[in-house]
Amino acid sequence: MNEEVPQSGASSFFCVRERKVIMSSEWLSVAEIFGEDVFNDAVMQERLPKKVYKKLKQTIEEGKELDLETADVIAHEMKEWAIEKGATHYTHWFQPLTGVTAEKHDSFISAPLPSGKVLMSFSGKELIKGEPDASSFPSGGLRATFEARGYTAWDCTSPAFVRHDAAGATLCIPTAFCSYKGEALDQKTPLLRSMQAINEQSLRLLRLFGNTTSKKVTPSVGPEQEYFLVDAEKFLQRKDLIYTGRTLFGAMPPKGQELDDHYFGTIRQRIAGFMKDVNEELWKVGVTSKTQHNEVAPAQHELAPIYAECNVALDHNHIIMQTLKRVACQHGMKCLLHEKPFAGVNGSGKHDNWSLTTDDGKNLLEPGKTPHENIQFLLVLTCILKAVDRHADLLRESAADPGNDHRLGANEAPPAIISVFLGEQLEDVLEQLISTGEATHSLKGGKLQTGVDTLPDLAKDATDRNRTSPFAFTGNKFEFRMVGSRDSISGPNVVLNTIVAEAFSEACDVLEKADNFDEAVHDLIKQYATEHQRVVFNGNGYSDAWVEEAEKRGLPNIRSMVEAIPALTTEKAVSMFEKFKVFTKAELESRAEIKFESYAKAINIEARTMIDMASKQIIPAIIKYTKDLADTVVAVKEAGADASVQAELLTEVSGLLAETKKALEALKVVTDQAAAMEEGEDQARFYHFDVVPAMEALRTPVDTLEMIVDKEAWPMPSYGDLIFEV
Repeated sequence: MNEEVPQSGASSFFCVRERKVIMSSEWLSVAEIFGEDVFNDAVMQERLPKKVYKKLKQTIEEGKELDLETADVIAHEMKEWAIEKGATHYTHWFQPLTGVTAEKHDSFISAPLPSGKVLMSFSGKELIKGEPDASSFPSGGLRATFEARGYTAWDCTSPAFVRHDAAGATLCIPTAFCSYKGEALDQKTPLLRSMQAINEQSLRLLRLFGNTTSKKVTPSVGPEQEYFLVDAEKFLQRKDLIYTGRTLFGAMPPKGQELDDHYFGTIRQRIAGFMKDVNEELWKVGVTSKTQHNEVAPAQHELAPIYAECNVALDHNHIIMQTLKRVACQHGMKCLLHEKPFAGVNGSGKHDNWSLTTDDGKNLLEPGKTPHENIQFLLVLTCILKAVDRHADLLRESAADPGNDHRLGANEAPPAIISVFLGEQLEDVLEQLISTGEATHSLKGGKLQTGVDTLPDLAKDATDRNRTSPFAFTGNKFEFRMVGSRDSISGPNVVLNTIVAEAFSEACDVLEKADNFDEAVHDLIKQYATEHQRVVFNGNGYSDAWVEEAEKRGLPNIRSMVEAIPALTTEKAVSMFEKFKVFTKAELESRAEIKFESYAKAINIEARTMIDMASKQIIPAIIKYTKDLADTVVAVKEAGADASVQAELLTEVSGLLAETKKALEALKVVTDQAAAMEEGEDQARFYHFDVVPAMEALRTPVDTLEMIVDKEAWPMPSYGDLIFEV
């Protein structure tokens, strides 16, 4: 058992855990350590010559090209700064289509001098461009195995940072990754392209409303990160967790999350120590780790940062996921980022909070106190409704992965049906526009009376929140709640940015030609509200009634990843992405191919892991247990006592064992059939519709057996062991 022993003293405790004593008594100044390992604007101003700093800022803010001479100066100063931080190596840190980041480390040393000494060097060329092997990463046919050349290009809008770990200190340079012919092979490049698209179209819209001061509109994102923590020793006893990130077998413990006592509960000392170290590491590299708490499920937690520009938020989220995993290991735990690590227990998502902000601090999604009078906001809002309604299939696809298939639509996460929650206030404004042609009032929030004299009256919001909605308006932003906990936030935000850019563009096309702008914008808002109100739903998204209602409204209900992927290559999607230069048709087709392949590979690994565990661990353990039971039956009978209970148990276990063996053989057959198929959509669909049901058929008798068999005889830690003993 874990021992947690409080110590006297204002700010100190020690935790006894596996003979390891962890002390914490130092005072920490967050303001002093925040960003200390980031080559941020303050560092650049201090270290770069004024002319060089000015050119770099023009590149960052205006997209102007950076000449090699200027890059050399920046590279030198970045190297000197990194060396002062203890760095010996640098890496172009990029995000290929593997779901994780990639990096190749090069030291700063140069060829030895005649004296035998080495110099530390880092050129502008090395800063700006790297050359990893593009054939070794997923390309969906864009690159053949013999076509190896690929490039990483410095994303100077996301600051470089020094990461400290067991390898020492490494200068990490955020980059994009493209092929020899310029096709995007990563998550970053399309995101940057989509940011350009939404910026251009947002500025067009703002100019129509007389805004001549804003120079740039940027999507801001705050991704919440959910995760599980389990004990490392128990983790290593579960092959399914090691190979797949989730449990493929497991019966529910007597207590799960029924009492809701874990949610926002007191953070246990071992977890608090972990969170402290995570926060410190994140703060040092400029990640605004803001909120931490226990989530709904036992052993589940959440970390949320403050908003950042979309591409910076993407990089920060990858840093968060890496840091959670690394620090967990340092504390004798494993961090599980899988969307559904435990069946029957709440899964993990990553709520993507999205808004549009100008360089001078204006939020395009701010309704103000009287939204019915805010014409610009109403146009932005109805354009977004149009975008979501038209491209619901793309939004659903952007959150599709094998893990999310277990989560979405399961009454614990948003349904697979895309709808928009607006709240009472905005829905009322919308209804006014649709029914009468104009909105004359907005619902007020008023005061919340607590009924306790010593408590202050609270300002009551005009709108409640809806946790069952996949795309909910929450005051001055939209919260896209479908994203999986392991997912890159690039995909969802690429889609959001581009579909809204398209809607803005089409609105501007109409309004820029209008003789009477006021009448035209009024008519357009009413038109969009009327045509796309079907996507607005404020009720319970978990209810069966909503599934029926959504079908009546003609809203798509895409239940699985393999059914979602084709949305990428529809004529509608290709036309839009090519128009705004976010994806080419070839890039979209390649990504669809990669996703089908990755799904098939993921399910194949899961199926073969189940086969391995059932064959080598579970069935042998049950056979041994049945022998012990049989010996007991014989011994009890020989002693002249009633052995009916033991005999009945033996019969039950033997029956379930036979069922397990039959299901195992069936799984072997369909898995081999699937593996023999040609890679692509048909194979992925076979894995989903044939292999996955066979996996469930094997799991059912095994989970039943776990509830019968002696715990000492069961070959792996149970759910209770994993989620309560950490």
